[in-house]
Amino acid sequence: MSDDDHDHHGHVDDSHGGHDSHDHDDHGGHDSHDHDDHGGHDSHDHDDHGGHDHDDHGGHDHHAHDAATVAVAVVTVSSSRSLDEDASGDRIVETFEDAGHEVAVRELVDDDFDGVQGTVDRLARREDTDAIVTTGGTGVTPDDVTPEAVDPLFEKELPGFGELFRRLSAEEIGTRTVGSRATAGVVDGTLVCCLPGSENAVRLGVEEIILPEVGHLTGLADRGAESSDGGDGDVDDASADIGGDGDENDDGDGDADADATDR
Repeated sequence: MSDDDHDHHGHVDDSHGGHDSHDHDDHGGHDSHDHDDHGGHDSHDHDDHGGHDHDDHGGHDHHAHDAATVAVAVVTVSSSRSLDEDASGDRIVETFEDAGHEVAVRELVDDDFDGVQGTVDRLARREDTDAIVTTGGTGVTPDDVTPEAVDPLFEKELPGFGELFRRLSAEEIGTRTVGSRATAGVVDGTLVCCLPGSENAVRLGVEEIILPEVGHLTGLADRGAESSDGGDGDVDDASADIGGDGDENDDGDGDADADATDR
């Protein structure tokens, strides 16, 4: 990666720009996939499982602490983009804001282990940030280090996130989804979700997994943080309420011949 690529670190505004077609996270021809349409696959209704109500466990409301709105930090991991050429980051911002949530901060970081780890760790400690969504760096090239950088920070890992992401992605791209390393967990009481770099993968992850659960998971994560600090956090098992990467070579988020790594 060039020295110029390392000048993009830092806190920036939510400016939206074009998309750089020469990017690991973008696979030409993939835009035809619509993640909002999975072959008639209906959305999963947690309130209707043969009469089993997740909100009623011995009189305890598992959703009592759900956050109505959240403040999210958006982090693009790329050595080849600027925020003016970050369609995937733009998509995350727009989707959260359209859903009534707030984007607290948006940053760009190179495909660098220390840079990614330090950025996520710092943002997770911000008082004004409830969740972090990263995009990029989850492929299988040597430069793809987002999962490796973030995993040591996880106090709690959410394996169901990656499992569900890959299942939904498989409906679109079949076995190529094995190249996906999307992951999620909790860092310092903050939900962290790491997605691939393509805009379609971001749409799938945010619209079909993160948004439906972000209020619940951030509520649970925050209660867990309070409990570890001596508060009275009776933290529920999130698995009772939730169901459960292919890129083109440029910013280190996938293999040019395996667009599953962009999912």
